Amino acid sequence: MHNRGWRSVYCVTKRDAFRGTAPINLTDRLHQVLRWATGSVEIFFSRNNALFASPRMKFLQRVAYFNVGMYPFTSMFLLVYCFLPAVSLFSGQFIVQSLSVTFLVFLLAITLTLCLLSLLEIKWSGITLHDWWRNEQFWLIGGTSAHPAAVLQGFLKVIAGVDISFTLTSKSATPEDGDDEFADLYVVKWSFLMIPPITIMMVNTIAIAVGVARTMYSPFPQWSKLVGGVFFSFWVLCHLYPFAKGLMGRRGRVPTIVYVWSGLLSIIISLLWVYINPPSGTQDYMKFQFP
Repeated sequence: MHNRGWRSVYCVTKRDAFRGTAPINLTDRLHQVLRWATGSVEIFFSRNNALFASPRMKFLQRVAYFNVGMYPFTSMFLLVYCFLPAVSLFSGQFIVQSLSVTFLVFLLAITLTLCLLSLLEIKWSGITLHDWWRNEQFWLIGGTSAHPAAVLQGFLKVIAGVDISFTLTSKSATPEDGDDEFADLYVVKWSFLMIPPITIMMVNTIAIAVGVARTMYSPFPQWSKLVGGVFFSFWVLCHLYPFAKGLMGRRGRVPTIVYVWSGLLSIIISLLWVYINPPSGTQDYMKFQFP
């Protein structure tokens, strides 16, 4: 409609204009986010892309629609950021080679800018700090699970013509007398979307243990690198805490298939890292000695 020249007005009514139900358990929520992200990817690869819009589309409208279609692709960088602290702990090297004053100044400026933007966002939306933090946590959960899957499905549809089938999500029904209002919250069903976040948690947890053990038993321990790597890994784990809690369900048990797939991915990542960056002295042991 904007592409054809129609104008829109932002309106907030005293009474909610639309109200409905939404999925509250982890599996259905991830599938809902997957549908939203897949729709954005399809729009990005379609003729309705904001870059190819008509001259009637204003510049800020193009930016807004381009942002709507691009956000699933940022998940690739988010996955790299979640694994970088673990790679730092595995290799014993910090994320940057040297901590200079210029780097620390830039890091402090960027951090303060992000904090100020978050405060402005909280004040503008009128939500509490706790709600904002929960939103940030689920943004990382969806960005490491549903968004990469949406990008993959979008590429398959564009390149190979593979049609995308959606899984219908069950909405929370109105509870009857005596029923638990949050009964659907504890329902855990297996989904392939659970594999990447659990793999990130396992890899970062193992990396923290490896980094602490290496530093403690090293003749020249470098505690500064350990603290930096552990802080960033712990920061990733803090964002994924609601996912781990929701994965347990009411019974506190995780489906076995989740452990199997996550364990296999963790082993593959560890073997690839050993192949790319073998430990010092390994090649000497592999050589044959002849008299």
